[in-house]
Amino acid sequence: MSQTSEAMQDPVHQYQDHEGAEMLRVSDLHAFYGESHILHGVDFDVKRGELVTLLGRNGAGRSTTLKAIMNMVGRRTGSIMINGNEAMGMKSHHIPRLGIGYCPEERGIFSSLDVEENLLLPPTVRSGGMSIDEIYTMFPNLYERRRSQGTRLSGGEQQMLAMARILRTGARLLLLDEITEGLAPVIVQALGEVLIKLKERGMTIVLVEQNFRFAAPLADRHFVMEHGRIIEEITAAELPSRRDHLNSLLGV
Repeated sequence: MSQTSEAMQDPVHQYQDHEGAEMLRVSDLHAFYGESHILHGVDFDVKRGELVTLLGRNGAGRSTTLKAIMNMVGRRTGSIMINGNEAMGMKSHHIPRLGIGYCPEERGIFSSLDVEENLLLPPTVRSGGMSIDEIYTMFPNLYERRRSQGTRLSGGEQQMLAMARILRTGARLLLLDEITEGLAPVIVQALGEVLIKLKERGMTIVLVEQNFRFAAPLADRHFVMEHGRIIEEITAAELPSRRDHLNSLLGV
């Protein structure tokens, strides 16, 4: 197969790095599980290199939004543009090839394998994935536990491993679902430092997070969800003057 025809078949070859360009645009997204209508027209965009949060009370539709982007819901309608590619008609196993990595709440590591074996498994979706050495520099805990089985890792170490696995793939857009849930403060702080480093490397991040104190200093913009819709957008600059309003929306 010629390189040209290969590039036409592989959306990864269409990946372009334009600063400030849109990495993700979700338009009028509806999602269904069976007869249950969960998302009711979600609209938001994320620019390249931004970190945005999806905030809201439990059941607002935040995690379902990430799953819908990855085509992991029963049915979805609307438009999902990932780096200029319409993903709505794509099968779920093709979507990562657009340079997108998803870290689910349940983490999804291989518990019977050790840390390094887990890190050697992920497929390359795009060139530029982090090397094992880069991963160990970013996550020193994983280097120390590199021969430990997944079942023997703490919750925080499992979370680090789940994130490290998607960084190996070459993904540049990360969807992270509740990465701090149930973790000790020292681990939460370490994950915050990792997110800052990923932003410095130009990664684009969508963070579903219950811990607003963790998310607030990291994010460029906050999107507040309620009943399967985005009802508010608050920028980092607006946050100090609107924090009370946001707390009331979140029931904090």
